[in-house]
Amino acid sequence: MITISVHSWSKGLPLKPVIKWAGGKSQLIAQFLPLFPSKVNFLVEPFFGGGAVFFHLNPQKAIIADKSEELMNFYRVVRDNPDQLIADIKRHVNTKEYYYQVRSLDPSQMTDVERASRFLYLNKFAYNGLWRVNSKGLHNVPYGYYKNKRLVDEENLYRISATLRKARILCGDFSLALEETEPGMFVYLDPPYHPLSETAKFTSYTAAPFGKEEQLRLAQAFHNLDKQGCRVMLSNSDTPFTRELYRGYDLVEVTARRSINCKAEGRGLITELVIRNY
Repeated sequence: MITISVHSWSKGLPLKPVIKWAGGKSQLIAQFLPLFPSKVNFLVEPFFGGGAVFFHLNPQKAIIADKSEELMNFYRVVRDNPDQLIADIKRHVNTKEYYYQVRSLDPSQMTDVERASRFLYLNKFAYNGLWRVNSKGLHNVPYGYYKNKRLVDEENLYRISATLRKARILCGDFSLALEETEPGMFVYLDPPYHPLSETAKFTSYTAAPFGKEEQLRLAQAFHNLDKQGCRVMLSNSDTPFTRELYRGYDLVEVTARRSINCKAEGRGLITELVIRNY
């Protein structure tokens, strides 16, 4: 059942992603503005994450997806039951002992609302705002010692809820969302990035890895979408492998700051690629 409350908020204010996500695109939106299509009516976003592109474009219709079950359950609850979610969030407390108690809970034994509330709490109070799971799919980020952090902006969450009602929310491999693409749709692809070096490690938000074979499969999907007549934009690391995969398409360099790294010196500026077929 969908619970809808009437709230008065300022129309026209920009939507802010509710969560922090590794590789989130909020910091890059300004650089993306001249790269987006001039008009987007239908957006397909198979690697949704924090949803910065979706919330900025605010399309009339959308298909959004991600492999993380916790993430997509969270968005479904935000869309369908924002009142219940906010009520459950208010029971949480910011202490180290409570954090580890919540982290140890089995989400499969919780209601969807409780699960979404747990997800947001762990996302906000984990060290560096990181959502990371081990090979068993269990969240394993330590407590972050944030004393004055706000858990939820209720006004923004209600506006996010209203926006999500225009989207179909799927959970699964990126190919699932691409099954329903049609010519003229805008597809934004933001996969886990190809490592900058052979020794670099990707901090995973799902138990399943996204390696070279998946990058190759995604590149083939990009080519197929191009032939289908979709407008496609993809973000990835600036490496010889990535450049070779998308040779012949429009490659634009953008500058990003690593926002999630255990060492301060690892949060410097890096160059990323935006690949487009238009």
